[in-house]
Amino acid sequence: MAETAAREAELLAKVPTGLLINGEWRDASDGGTFEVADPATGKVLATLASATSEDALAALDAADKVQASWARTAPRERAEILRRGFELVTERAEDFALLMTMEMGKPLAESRGEVVYGAEFLRWFSEETVRDYGRYLTSPEGKNKILVQRKPVGPCLLITPWNFPLAMATRKVGPAIAAGCTMVLKPAKLTPLTSQLFAQTMMEAGLPAGVLNVVSSKSASGISGPLMKDSRLRKVSFTGSTPVGKQLLKDAANNVLRTSMELGGNAPFIVFEDADLDKAVQGAMAAKMRNMGEACTAANRFLVQASVAEEFTTKFADAMKALKTGRGTEADTTVGPLIDGGARDDVHALVTAAVEAGATVSTGGAPVDGDGYFYQPTVLANVPNDADILRSEIFGPVAPVTTFETEEQAIALANASEYGLASYIYSRDVNRMFRVSEQIEFGLVGYNAGVISNAAAPFGGVKQSGMGREGGAEGLDEYTTVQYIGIADPYAK
Repeated sequence: MAETAAREAELLAKVPTGLLINGEWRDASDGGTFEVADPATGKVLATLASATSEDALAALDAADKVQASWARTAPRERAEILRRGFELVTERAEDFALLMTMEMGKPLAESRGEVVYGAEFLRWFSEETVRDYGRYLTSPEGKNKILVQRKPVGPCLLITPWNFPLAMATRKVGPAIAAGCTMVLKPAKLTPLTSQLFAQTMMEAGLPAGVLNVVSSKSASGISGPLMKDSRLRKVSFTGSTPVGKQLLKDAANNVLRTSMELGGNAPFIVFEDADLDKAVQGAMAAKMRNMGEACTAANRFLVQASVAEEFTTKFADAMKALKTGRGTEADTTVGPLIDGGARDDVHALVTAAVEAGATVSTGGAPVDGDGYFYQPTVLANVPNDADILRSEIFGPVAPVTTFETEEQAIALANASEYGLASYIYSRDVNRMFRVSEQIEFGLVGYNAGVISNAAAPFGGVKQSGMGREGGAEGLDEYTTVQYIGIADPYAK
């Protein structure tokens, strides 16, 4: 234990606690600070400078001043910076993993997985940087040549959530660097330490001063408000709740900002009677329990064909019972804490209301006594189709199971949500996969797979789950604008 405490203290001493503006770490303009706590213990990990509106504008000043020169930087040079960033993050995987576990709570095994996933965005976009193609062609009537080129959209505000502290930063910073955009990064106040360390790492990788600025703060509106009113800002990328996203969209309208919005989710996990139930349970565990259920892609509603519902639920509950809650640094921990007390209270309120509405508890169903914000891994059976828990984003280790009779009913139940981010289908019938995926209203579909996020694939939703895509070739498009140049054809008569 003493060795672990010493290792944690040594790591925290490496993390910058100031604001990164124009390549320098500095205090907040008013000297303000805020604390970051360990959700497994409630103890303070670090005290960081809390950026003010003045600091946010100073960060935008820095980004704006270097935007033109950064845009002219050779694509290969930008690509090499991203590649060095990938290599440094990978070399420091244990530091990043431990830091995420300390500030967010996930088990170390999951944190290590996030380092691999998050670093891959740097490698992927390093390769895409030199493939930001335009086109050149003759107009249909033959009188002009058409030249189409992509240009960086300009200074960007990147707002990241607390649940994936590294991957959400790399998923936004990677394509912005690749496209030639400068940035102001606002990490979540609950988990800013990983972003602080990541920014320092990118500076070591050769990123010029002013290209990436970091303004951690206890006031999100104090950062986004003045920046989005400033005409120098040209894009905002946000990952977080739908209500906050809607407000940012309203704010963005005044300056007609480019927006990427990755918002809430309510993922259905559909199990048909012809599914391999053992594999379905494995997929359910992956889709539900990644990040303790604190993921926008987490399976939120388990829709199981009635003929196999009892067998699936029993196997699922047995798998959940085998999990062990604890601080993520403990070797046998498989479920960490929720992010704070309010989150745990919200989860328990949904469980209580579901039971009152007629659901039965197959396992779990209560907070864990003691320090930290732990909640028992929970499976609820016989959940009524109109229960609040099926309409709400749970963001915790709770799996409500309801049933359907026909494929058409499964599709209707899946679509009975204002959200449309992730979804999952388990069936041995590939034709059914095509039928269902074409009819359900979701941006992501996992077919016999419980985890599908990948740097090479476009990530994003429909309806109130947002707009735009992150990752894949589409992720680079989000940070570019298209310019058309019409050239008189020298051979035209």
